[in-house]
Formats: sequence, C-alpha cells, structure tokens
Amino acid sequence: MSNDKVIQWKELLKRRLASSKRVERTEEEKKEEEISLFTKYYTEWRGGQKRDSSYKNIPRFYYRLPAEDEVLLQKLREESRAVFLQRKSRELLDNEELQNLWFLLDKHQVLPMAGEEAMINYDSFLKVGEKAGAKCKQFFTARVYAKLLNGDPYGRISIMQFFNYVMRKVWLHQTRIGLSLYDVAGQGYLRESDLENYILELIPTLPQLDGLEKSFYSFYVCTAVRKFFFFLDPLRTGKIKIQDILACSFLDDLLELRDEELSKESQESNWFSAPSALRVYGQYLNLDKDHNGMLSKEELSRYGTGTLTDVFLDRVYQECLTYDGEMDYKTYLDFVLALENRKEPAALQYIFKLLDMENKGYLNVFALNYFFRAIQDQMKLHGQEPVSFQDVKDEIFDMVKPKDPYKITLQDLVTSSQGDTVSSILIDLNGFWTYENREVLVANDNDSSSDLDDT
Repeated sequence: MSNDKVIQWKELLKRRLASSKRVERTEEEKKEEEISLFTKYYTEWRGGQKRDSSYKNIPRFYYRLPAEDEVLLQKLREESRAVFLQRKSRELLDNEELQNLWFLLDKHQVLPMAGEEAMINYDSFLKVGEKAGAKCKQFFTARVYAKLLNGDPYGRISIMQFFNYVMRKVWLHQTRIGLSLYDVAGQGYLRESDLENYILELIPTLPQLDGLEKSFYSFYVCTAVRKFFFFLDPLRTGKIKIQDILACSFLDDLLELRDEELSKESQESNWFSAPSALRVYGQYLNLDKDHNGMLSKEELSRYGTGTLTDVFLDRVYQECLTYDGEMDYKTYLDFVLALENRKEPAALQYIFKLLDMENKGYLNVFALNYFFRAIQDQMKLHGQEPVSFQDVKDEIFDMVKPKDPYKITLQDLVTSSQGDTVSSILIDLNGFWTYENREVLVANDNDSSSDLDDT
C-alpha cells in the first residue's frame, strides 16, 4: 500500500471519528437546541416578518383571565372594571336631569290631548332631544319614536309612555351596573355566593323587610336566591347570566318590596316578601318533627295535603341531593318551587326527571302505570274504587298529543300546556281527585256564583 493511500485512509478515519463525536451529544445539548428552535419559530409566528397579513385585520377577541397567583394582574383587572362601571354610572341620567327632561317634554306637548294623555309629534320630539343634552341623545331616535306609536291619528306618541320608557332604560342600566359590581369574575355571570351578597346588602333598602330579624337573614337570602337559580339555571351550572336576571320579572318582584304601602295580597303572592319567606320556612320547621334541621322521606310525606305518593317521594330522595338520606332546606326549596309552579318549564323539567326512572328522555306506558299504580293503592286505602289505568292512560295521551303516540317527552308536556295536570294525576292523590271531579267542582262554583248574584 502506497504512502498516499495510507494518508488518505488516515484522513477518512479522522473525519469519521469527528462526525461520530458530533452525533453523540448530551441530553442537555439536545434540549438546548430544541428550546432554541422553538423560540425561533414561536417568535416568527408571533411577530416575525413571515406573519400572515390577515392577522392585522382580525381584532383580538380573547383575553386570558389572570391566574390566582397573578395578584398584580387581578388587582389591575378589578380596578379597571371599577373605573369602567363608575364611568358608565356617570353616563346615566340623575334625578335632576330626569326632572328637566319631563319639564321639556311637557313644554313641547302638541294639542289636542288624547283623553288625559299629553302627546308630542316627531318635530317637537327632535327639538326636545336637542335641548335635553348629550346623555339623552340615545333616546331621541326615529326607532324609539316608532316603537311608541300607538295609532294616534296625528302620528304622535304619549309623553308619559316615552318618559316611562326612559325611566325603565335608566333603571335597567343602573341595576346592570349594580349587579356587575358583584360579578367577581367579570364575565357577565353571578355565582350563587355573588347573588347572596347582592341580596343581603339589598335587604336594608327594602322597607317591607324591616320586620325581619337579623338571625333570619341567612334563611331569607337562601330562599330568595333559590328562586333565581331554580328557574334561570336549569342545567345547574352554578351561575346565572346578568342579562337573564334583568330579563325576568324576579328582580321586579324583589324591588317591589321598596313600596311601603304594598297590599297584603301582593305580599302573599310575592315569593320574596317577608310573609312568603316565613311561610315557606315555617312549613319546613313544622315538617321537621325530630328537629335535626333536615327532612326524612317520612317527614316530607306530610307536605301540603299529605297525599303525595310513596313512589314519587322515593324518586325525590333518589334523584335530589340528600345527606344521609335526609333533605336540607336548599333542596326543599327546589322541591317547593317545582310543586308550586307546575305550569313552568323549569318545574316540569324537575318533575319529569323524577318520572323518567330509566333516564330515557321520555315516559312510556310502563312509567305511567308504575306511578299511577301508587294512586290506585291510595284510593283503596281511602275506601274508594280504583280508576282503570287504561282510561287514565288514554286521557293523558289525548291531552298531551305527543309526536310519538307511544312516548311522552318533556317538550310534549311543555307544548301541550297540560304538564301540570299530567304530573298532578301521577304523583298526588288530591291532584288526581281534583282532575277526576273537575266537572262537579265547576258546577258547584257556578251554583255558588248564582247564589251570590241572587242575594
């Protein structure tokens, strides 16, 4: 072998050894290279020259919420929200500005009056808008004027109706801001604890609740909050949209308690009134015979007229949250709200879940028979002749008229407007008796009315 070939082989071996050394990198070197490449490509993606030009046209729509350990960011978020809400509050009309608006509207009324209603036409409407100031500008639009047109032959609107519209809008915005102050997450929702704090701090401003003892406040707040969550949180997510609170009538009912001259009838029909809350809590205490603060199935069986079937009560304790087989006050409130509002979709959803034993999403003949058999057993205990299930089954299907002739869904019950009647027939002997004797009861009512008219 010549010297040239030996030298050539030596060079090849050296290169081979050098390249093998480069391949055998440590894990640390590999990790450093990986991080370096990731940083390079991530930087290019976030703000490099190769970034797609369309990104400039898409507005930012996601803002990450600060983590629990990011105290400074959380404080910044809270302060910025507080400043924002204060600014929004200053944009609303105050009492003096509302009085000034009423004065301007009254000054620009256009004759003739419609009965006792002062009216205003579109030209005068626009003039008032110019004089009323920047805060009122949003109310003086063609759209608002058209909304309030009510068949006046001169194309005018009622001054009182327009002023009430403005007042309602201002009240809604004030209430929205007030509720938003309790929205800890700042996401447009109130959790149960947030709403509890709102109502607790609202109590001193409601004259109709002046008579409540402070020891009862926690029970009152629980009673009030449960109505909001029972009807506005059907999926039981533990939070309610502030928009939903404003859209429903519950807040109106609650704030109605500011009226010092509220009639006794209005108080009795208002879930949030002191007499109503005391009634519900008093019933709970009366049912709790062993005074342990919870209700067993036997204690709950005396609810109302005491005619709820054992089968239905079994399902209540199977499906609802209990503690060692006993029901607490919060669960009891859901139970009461469902049975007292059986026409409402949320109440029907609660009852339907109990009737749907197999979680199929519908009631078939077997389910109806299972529950009605308990009604027949109660009728026997009271010495009555049991009614045939076949007759009752046919009547239920005739009332509901389900899409599937063999299955009744929750939607079928809601659509038919017969859900309250069907549920009463299946779970409550007194409810079934009322339905079975409806014609006799109507006849008796008519006779009583005739007697009153004669006298």
